[in-house]
Amino acid sequence: MPESNLVGLLIIYVVVLLFAISAHEAAHAWMSYKFGDDTAYLLGRVTLNPVAHTDPIGTLLIPIINFIGAVQFGAFIPLIGWGKPTPVNPMRWRNKDVANVMVSLAGIIANTLIAVVAFVVVKILLVSGTLGPGGALATVAEPVGLLLEQALFMNLSLAVFNLLPIPPLDGSKVLYSVLPASAHGALDALEQYSYIILIALMYFGVVGAIIAPIRRLVLYLLLA
Repeated sequence: MPESNLVGLLIIYVVVLLFAISAHEAAHAWMSYKFGDDTAYLLGRVTLNPVAHTDPIGTLLIPIINFIGAVQFGAFIPLIGWGKPTPVNPMRWRNKDVANVMVSLAGIIANTLIAVVAFVVVKILLVSGTLGPGGALATVAEPVGLLLEQALFMNLSLAVFNLLPIPPLDGSKVLYSVLPASAHGALDALEQYSYIILIALMYFGVVGAIIAPIRRLVLYLLLA
């Protein structure tokens, strides 16, 4: 791949990733604030400014290395990345069980909403022919198309991935709320092996197998 194309793809990838992670973490902070905990709010985390949510290693270095390795060299490197964790104080929540579920789901909901908006925009552009030959955006069709495609599928993938009931993903926190107290110890014990489990699930294609049918459905709806 020409270096200019790689740089262009990388810029689009990083921009979309920063926005997706910022929206995810800001949603956690906002929902926690709505349930009475102003910890993240006072730290300026209820914002889409990526500076507030970016972890230099997890949000930039590792995803960039992964991207270059996958695109330029075709190497398998599990796509991992994370934002700066959003601090919450569950002791300050009103209605703690409901709050734990809603705060945990807030990031997933944010990514899903972004994916839905991107889907609607792409569908409108496809139906109207705006990005096609002679369309109003024909001259910038490639970068705009790539940006919207990344926004759609990255946010969709993040939402589905975070639903997995494996610590420390958001799905595990929801599971923690609905399981009886006797099962909490098992989840706590699982957390020390969570990184290895997640890498294994990605390496052996389990995560891809979960996300792939959803991606195919979205593509079918786009092109139908």
